[in-house]
Amino acid sequence: MKKKVLFVASMFLATAMIAQDGLTSKKGEAYLPEAGDWALGFDGTPFLNYAGNWFNGTQNNSVNATWVGNLPSATIYGKMFKDETTAYRAKIRIGFGSTSTKAFTDTSAVNPATVVEIEDEFKTSGFALTLGGGIEKRRGNTRIQGFYGGELLISFGSSSSEITYGDSFDDINAATWHDFGSNSTMSGNGPRTTKVSNGSTMQIGLRGFVGVEWFLAPKVSVSAEYGWGLAMSSQGDGETTTEEWGLATPTATDNSLITKTTTQGGSSSFGIDTDNNGGVISIFFHF
Repeated sequence: MKKKVLFVASMFLATAMIAQDGLTSKKGEAYLPEAGDWALGFDGTPFLNYAGNWFNGTQNNSVNATWVGNLPSATIYGKMFKDETTAYRAKIRIGFGSTSTKAFTDTSAVNPATVVEIEDEFKTSGFALTLGGGIEKRRGNTRIQGFYGGELLISFGSSSSEITYGDSFDDINAATWHDFGSNSTMSGNGPRTTKVSNGSTMQIGLRGFVGVEWFLAPKVSVSAEYGWGLAMSSQGDGETTTEEWGLATPTATDNSLITKTTTQGGSSSFGIDTDNNGGVISIFFHF
């Protein structure tokens, strides 16, 4: 009987010690990720800004943090744990969209015989694709874990804009239009921009990273990360199309609409450096 009591007491003590080691909650939930777990992460800066503002009643707090590898904050990233100390990392962003801005210009001061108000429209569109993958190793026996590893990132993008004018050119009256670049009213025979196609961009980064992750609740963590590596980027040639009213050739006798397209040279860059000097604050949910 005495041996049974001692055995039960020792089991109870061992259980209590396990519960007190900080790796399991009172409900028996594990704090740390396990083999086969998945994790979904996002930028924790907005949350931390909100928390700081809430505590001191201001709206001016900010956290000095930038995205991993200078990626935009719209990038989604996740992990798949091979085991407790090894995780595969992935990043993805697929985005496209367009915007439209209208301007109404009073033409009566320039051409009293024309319509008093004309409408010009400025449209922009863009596309962005970011993909990344890597491996992460972890160390630590408490709820504060250190991690390190490497990853490869590649990103593509493109953008363009187009302007539609309400007042056309002719020989009777000078055209009037809104210049969206300077936000001013222009008049005359041009030239005026009708389309801009920016060169497509490509970025490649190979980086190493190191950081610390704190599991503040079961399978919920906040991490800080720094990176170092090489980055290459390039942008192709772009084109700008303009239109104007005049003589198309030296021998022409009548004015006509003249369309011209000019090329803007691309660019490229290469560098090896830290890629997020401000640090990265991230929040992860594991499941």
